[in-house]
Amino acid sequence: MTPSIDVYAREVVMARVNHLVRRKQNEIERIARIIRACFEPEKVQAPQPGQIKRIILIGPYARRSWYEDRQTIQFSDYEFWIVVNHPAFQDERCWQRVRAVIDSELGNRCAVDIDILAKADIRIARIERDTFILDRIEAGITLYRASRDAPLNDRECR
Repeated sequence: MTPSIDVYAREVVMARVNHLVRRKQNEIERIARIIRACFEPEKVQAPQPGQIKRIILIGPYARRSWYEDRQTIQFSDYEFWIVVNHPAFQDERCWQRVRAVIDSELGNRCAVDIDILAKADIRIARIERDTFILDRIEAGITLYRASRDAPLNDRECR
């Protein structure tokens, strides 16, 4: 019997952003792990259990146009789009812990922008041919996809 391959292994996620320096790869992987581990769908009532469907890195780090100037302390923000399975999980209560843990663990080292989209938003964007959303998703780097990647184990959640 062949052992199953954990396609959410840290190295695999970092390989998805291997165009970046190692420190940036580590930070992006850590943020993706925090998002998955600290999402609290039980904070809201919804007709189905909450699930993160995708985590997408967009913006300058995905486009390979990031910058960092230590003299002027200017640097690109990390921009993440998170796709959830139901619009109820866009509620800020589901994401308070995620934001708090990112702030406490990464602090001043990086700025993180998180936008939450529902699968329905993506569907509507396709129907309406909303290039703002579709172009960013296409140019972005999918760090996690529920249908492809393994769930976090207990150790990783901690």
